Amino acid sequence: MKILIFGASGSGTTTLGIEIEKQTHFKHLDADYYYWKKTNPPFQEKVELQERNKHLKADFNRFENVVISGSLVSWGKEWETSFDLAIFIRLENQLRMDRLKRREEERYGARLIADKAIQETSKAFLEWANQYENPHCDGRSLKTHKNWMKLLNCKTLTIDGKAALKDKIDIVLNEIESYNNNL
Repeated sequence: MKILIFGASGSGTTTLGIEIEKQTHFKHLDADYYYWKKTNPPFQEKVELQERNKHLKADFNRFENVVISGSLVSWGKEWETSFDLAIFIRLENQLRMDRLKRREEERYGARLIADKAIQETSKAFLEWANQYENPHCDGRSLKTHKNWMKLLNCKTLTIDGKAALKDKIDIVLNEIESYNNNL
């Protein structure tokens, strides 16, 4: 079974993907791992689309049961038909932005205060993330995700990002069981 978990940055897609891997026989793949080159500090340089798709597809096909966390909306049409289940996590903007600010502070620590380049990168990231619900945003946005969900050739669920992790896991485990029972 192939599962995709996507939503706005900070909505909890990676957390849910990691937990599914811990509790099942699924392999978790994080789209950020394929999207960004390994840099210090992280998330500075993007991997070219063709290269990231090549590496993600290789890992995606290596495992029978895979859960990918992250948005693949701009990675190519082939991803529209690659999944058996897609889970969209929706989280209210202010709560999501609070999470992201805490994550930036945890990620960079004192460097967020002392390093001008990290400050600028973090500020730009938070400004980008805060545009998610802007209906005029053409990039990764709520509008883009809603339109993309209509193109996905699989069952699609929307989960409230405020729900407890255990509740989200229960929803996914029930879907996996239902899928396996229908094979």
